[in-house]
Amino acid sequence: MKIGIPKEIKNNESRVGMTPSGVFELIKDGHEVFIQSTAGDGSGFFDRDYSEVGATIVPSIEAVYKLADLIVKVKEPIKEEYDLIRPDQIVFTYFHFASSKPLTLAMIKSKAVCIAYETVECSEGSLPLLTPMSEVAGRMAIQQGAKYLEKPIKGRGVLLGGVPGVPPGKVLILGAGVVGVQAAKMAAGLGAHVTIMDINMKRLRYVNDIMPNHVVTEFCSAFNIKERIKNHDLIIGAVLIKGGKAPKLITRDMLKEMRPGTVIIDVAVDQGGCIETSSPTTHEDPTFIINDIVHYCVANMPGAVPYTSTVALTNVTLPYVLALANKGWEKACDEDESLRKGLNIVNGEIVYQEIAEAFGWGAQHVLN
Repeated sequence: MKIGIPKEIKNNESRVGMTPSGVFELIKDGHEVFIQSTAGDGSGFFDRDYSEVGATIVPSIEAVYKLADLIVKVKEPIKEEYDLIRPDQIVFTYFHFASSKPLTLAMIKSKAVCIAYETVECSEGSLPLLTPMSEVAGRMAIQQGAKYLEKPIKGRGVLLGGVPGVPPGKVLILGAGVVGVQAAKMAAGLGAHVTIMDINMKRLRYVNDIMPNHVVTEFCSAFNIKERIKNHDLIIGAVLIKGGKAPKLITRDMLKEMRPGTVIIDVAVDQGGCIETSSPTTHEDPTFIINDIVHYCVANMPGAVPYTSTVALTNVTLPYVLALANKGWEKACDEDESLRKGLNIVNGEIVYQEIAEAFGWGAQHVLN
């Protein structure tokens, strides 16, 4: 199969769809790999690295899409890429369709086979292709939160770990999934006092068992959230609805309950955000302030650490890319239920229920 790896063109996105090591495995299996020139530069992988393992370097993004049967990338296609995608072409990437109607309509129009990393799901419910980026984002959320709590950036002027004689900062984490647990680990490591909330008692029991005593759990309810936001310095939105939009757990009115300089990191922003006042930002311009509350809503947080993120992503995507290339998408998805759940839009038809529900289209828009 002919596999294409284009350069990511989303704002400040430096990751690349695959490492040279991953490309080597594809070529070893007899496939052709076309990679856009300089696509890996931002991650520390250069054209010569890909050439040495047998990849063909092509000069433009248009050439990649024209040559490839399977496109492997990191972020969802943006407007400039829509018309490059062909009918029956397989596009394997993070899509997060529920947060973007224009993207959804464009991919329906393209009649491509859209397989979303974020909805590939194992039998026990884990999301193997989302997990590594969630791990990165969860850890980064605390790094960024600690920075934006500094007074010169309009934060409260609080050091998360405190110092002798001064209490540590307080971190509230909404969601005890992968992002939430990784954020809690980082915050706890800094010495902050951490409250982590979820509606899943099984997850809360797990967190309670593995975390130190200064990480406490609490059932997630509107009342409890409203009480906790009054005295927490850093709030992490870490809610995930598989393939759907995140619920709004903090409303605009609730910002009035927070102290000026409180920092919100909405990791769920690429699914619409779990804070009503969130809107996507970029690494170039990551924050905005509403009612004296600092909002950090970068939609591609792992893109700030592209080497780590690209290696971590290739580690988990490569087996699925090999299956798609070796067997074709239909046979690969037929034999692997987890990969089949990654199918979102196929030849112009939505095949993932939550996408249609996100836009109120109903079951009649979903191909069963």
